[in-house]
Amino acid sequence: MSLEPFPDDFATVLCVVAHPDDIEYGTSAAVSVWTAAGKTVTYWLATRGEAGIDTLPPADAGPAREAEQRAAGRAVGVEVVEFGNHRDGVVEYGLDLRRDIAREIRRRRPDLVVTGDYHDRFVAGMLNQADHRAVGQACADAVADAGNRWIFPELLADEGLEPWNARYLAFAGSSTPTHVVDVRGHLDRAVASLEEHAAYNNALPDAFPKPRELVTWILTQGGSAAGLEHAVTLDLVIRR
Repeated sequence: MSLEPFPDDFATVLCVVAHPDDIEYGTSAAVSVWTAAGKTVTYWLATRGEAGIDTLPPADAGPAREAEQRAAGRAVGVEVVEFGNHRDGVVEYGLDLRRDIAREIRRRRPDLVVTGDYHDRFVAGMLNQADHRAVGQACADAVADAGNRWIFPELLADEGLEPWNARYLAFAGSSTPTHVVDVRGHLDRAVASLEEHAAYNNALPDAFPKPRELVTWILTQGGSAAGLEHAVTLDLVIRR
């Protein structure tokens, strides 16, 4: 696998995912690199992960996981973390989701949008969860929607949000990555970001890898594909 170094000619990043902790499975290491370099990164999550803890009712899990995601963002230099109102576990691809993501793109005006892979299988051949697929596909479409004033014209007419064209779109967790972010020196911050999801992590089976073990494995796997100690691999689309 031949991977190119990830470009550096961007200043603003928007990460769009389905649930709290989705970013923390590796991508947060790249976020740490970017914020340390002075880039502005914001997060938008479709849900609050309220259906993710079997032992905690959604009314309690949602606020807890929202707070944990905000803390996880701060661990890697992200201060702005916003949430949609889609239901965890039953996120549907469609116009409402595309509009919500397009709205956030117009609001934040990112040079780079990062989301998750939307295929049925992602890295290492693992099955991809339904919400991940819906959000990844909707984000890919919303990047185009955000730049077209005639798609969701109410975003301009009613909310004053001018069209915006992001230069880059990147997919995390792809089985066919094209580029690599060297994240050497950012392992500890990435681990700390996943550790902030304490309520979720504590509810996982005992056999599930702990944050340091899991993040180290993910970043080592990425590094091995690029001849680096630790790296994040991304499938990059250059739009203009």
